[in-house]
Amino acid sequence: MQKLSCVFALNLTFGTLAMLPLSAFAAQPPSAPLPLDQLRLFAEVFGQIKQEYVEPVQDDKLLTAAIKGMVSSLDPHSAYLDKSDYRDLQEQITGRFAGIGIESGAEDGLIKVISPIEDTPAFRAGIRPGDLITSIDDKPVSGMTPDQAAALMRGTAGTKVTLTLYRKSEDRTFPLTITRAIINLQSVKTATPAPGYAYVRITSFQERTTPDLAVKLAEIARQQPNLKGLVLDLRNNGGGLVQSAVGVAGAFLPRDSVVVTTNGQVEYSKQAYRDSYTYYRLPSFVSDPLQNEPAIFKTVPMVVLTNAYTASASEIVAGALQDAHRALIIGKTTFGKGSVQTSVPLTQDTALRLTTAYYYTPNGRSIQDIGIRPDVAVDQFADGDPDDALVTREADYPNHLANIQDPNEKKELEAREQDRQEEVQMLEEKSDKETPEQRQHDRDRAPVEFGSSGDFMLQQALNKLQGKPVQESKALLERRLAQTDTPASAAQPAEH
Repeated sequence: MQKLSCVFALNLTFGTLAMLPLSAFAAQPPSAPLPLDQLRLFAEVFGQIKQEYVEPVQDDKLLTAAIKGMVSSLDPHSAYLDKSDYRDLQEQITGRFAGIGIESGAEDGLIKVISPIEDTPAFRAGIRPGDLITSIDDKPVSGMTPDQAAALMRGTAGTKVTLTLYRKSEDRTFPLTITRAIINLQSVKTATPAPGYAYVRITSFQERTTPDLAVKLAEIARQQPNLKGLVLDLRNNGGGLVQSAVGVAGAFLPRDSVVVTTNGQVEYSKQAYRDSYTYYRLPSFVSDPLQNEPAIFKTVPMVVLTNAYTASASEIVAGALQDAHRALIIGKTTFGKGSVQTSVPLTQDTALRLTTAYYYTPNGRSIQDIGIRPDVAVDQFADGDPDDALVTREADYPNHLANIQDPNEKKELEAREQDRQEEVQMLEEKSDKETPEQRQHDRDRAPVEFGSSGDFMLQQALNKLQGKPVQESKALLERRLAQTDTPASAAQPAEH
């Protein structure tokens, strides 16, 4: 059984990894002959650098850089994992690592914060999703890969690192010094937001996520035997082990249901993962954690919360529950990371992370570039989410993979970019009309504390479960009004 995972924690490259032995590749048909002319050209360039560069360069440094460049040029998620990267991957999968606790990617040559991980130094320091890191300890990050930036942010617990951040929504640059720590991630959190209703938040998919979820669900069943509804929160969840995603989805689906399928060029990439112990079992398990799961969780009414930072393995869960009509998706369209990466050990402490397949929802939908669209679009704040126009998704990466199911993807992406430019212009016009006090209020608005009484999206989810009106996304409403030429002054929040 291959191990699937998404790299998360200190730096995030949204991706699903299949941990395979070298024998899996050796079993494949032989590849085409090597391009000798290009290899000669490579050797010539290598020789010129060795002989004429301004200072001596070690062979291993040049070759490692060449390998990393070759792999990273393929798509945003393929990478060569050197000794340090590979060690970090192993630490991240277990949910315990040393660092500051951000999930990150690349944007415009800089390092973008996808999300600060809850209960970590970065989260407590006030880093926000969408912040751009411009330098680390006064070293510019321009041109760095997320892995290279992560190496600079790593360090001994108790030491400090200073990040220079640019916050788009406030149009300002500022330094932030953070103390590194050993981070033990708690991937499953629960609460009782209202009598008779349960709230379960999955922050990432780790080795212990399915067993921990099973324990939490048993506690909920004991404490609330007459459970009326459940909210599963996948916001800001960048992914993790796909076995854990299959286990989480399986906790709410009928046994043996298809959760996700994958398809690629090679045989091992053609898989169907079902809700059975065979597919969510991990080496640390001694028995099936869902074997004695309370039956109520197969039928209790459910809502799943998503946003633009719901990615990869999280999209697998949301898509499976949506396809099965098991849960209603409320929130924002997800990130759109729908490809599988295979991690092949090259040596004892290095590996190749290579995109080998697309993954699909049970109904055969490709999530790549599109994401999971909510059944009901709801904003994070009651007065709307003006910063939505600044959010970067998979489709915004310059070398992203195309959605092979969608022949109109190029036109759709162009239309999306046009819409985004219009939204940015509206945002700028609104900012010009605001008073200094209003601008300061926007700057000081704290990020939502997921699961709290002030969590507007959660309150709308509870309204839906309780049969009350749900306030629809303000941006979606404004777009509809613009299409019908309805005066903006007549706009009222749509309710479901």
